[in-house]
Amino acid sequence: MTKVVIIGPAHPLRGGLATFNQRLAKQFMDEGHECSIVSFSLQYPSFLFPGTTQYSSDPPPSDVTIHTLINSVNPLSWLSVGNKLRKWKPDLIVVRYWLPFMGPALGTILRRVKKNKHTKIVCIADNVIPHEKRIGDVSFTKYFLKAPHAFVTMSEKVWSDLRKFTDKPAQLVQHPLYDNFGEPVSKEEARNFLELNPSDKIILFFGFIRQYKGLDLLLKAMADERIRKKNIKLLVAGEFYEDDKPYLQLIKENNLEQQVILKTNFIPDSEVKYYLCSGDCVIQPYKNATQSGVTPLAYHFEKPMVVTNVGGLPSLVPHEKVGLVCEPQPESIADAILRFYQLGEQYFIPHLRSEKQKYSWSKLTKTIFNLAEQSSIS
Repeated sequence: MTKVVIIGPAHPLRGGLATFNQRLAKQFMDEGHECSIVSFSLQYPSFLFPGTTQYSSDPPPSDVTIHTLINSVNPLSWLSVGNKLRKWKPDLIVVRYWLPFMGPALGTILRRVKKNKHTKIVCIADNVIPHEKRIGDVSFTKYFLKAPHAFVTMSEKVWSDLRKFTDKPAQLVQHPLYDNFGEPVSKEEARNFLELNPSDKIILFFGFIRQYKGLDLLLKAMADERIRKKNIKLLVAGEFYEDDKPYLQLIKENNLEQQVILKTNFIPDSEVKYYLCSGDCVIQPYKNATQSGVTPLAYHFEKPMVVTNVGGLPSLVPHEKVGLVCEPQPESIADAILRFYQLGEQYFIPHLRSEKQKYSWSKLTKTIFNLAEQSSIS
């Protein structure tokens, strides 16, 4: 039995990273290992957090031990947590890296841990070069990347970015399926829950709304006369992580009020299945991307995808099999939406069921252990 500690967000913090970490912890435990999560007592100062709240209203996971210890802006906390973990002597630490802002805190903690000359450290790098660039990105990232022994990335783009900074052992693993939001429900049940018309053609944009995700491109595509004539509607489900005015203005300017359904409050885990199952397909019109947590959600709920030809998205969504790949331009996005309805939702289902077999949590844990074994304590 291996003693594993995951460092990263967890309940009561909300969002995809917390969900992922809790699911990964469960996988380690299901395989017979001891696993807990060291999370944040303060993840972001409130002025840096773009949403309404950092905290989940869902109940805590009943089977995962979570220690809320790390204050991301207090160096005394970094030293204290690092010393505590050094004394715990876990065999393996799995640390998440998604934002350079976290580099000083996590890098300092890991340097303290490594003094025990026992713990192997494998980083799951969600991003190396962030979507929105800020002062300090490069220096914070360099500081952090010197600490882990090895790395897992979940897209070729992040793997390539990582290689600009370090030649330490690294391996690419596809993002496992989010299978912890319950089983799929029928489209009829999902739309009834969300009070949507059961007979409408509805495509789904799901997740936090940020500039790089291209919702503005999608809204312009929805204004295409061909889309209007087909009476296709767009369900936008997710919280604005930036000013909503430009998007609302686009809706108004293009007379999209009857075509766009906005559900822009934070969506609790218990309701995720209703949103994913309500749409005919899931659309990701991103302007740039590494990997996306929405893609494994769509795979789990067996929803075809329309994605743009950026970052790691095309490799995750084989064209005209599990979905359609288009260019990050309104006309191309509109073409893909029309092509989806021409082929029909059922066309994609056999391909989705076949392709989703690649995305297992056991493959991720096996890769992490292999990387740890290859690494030398230093």
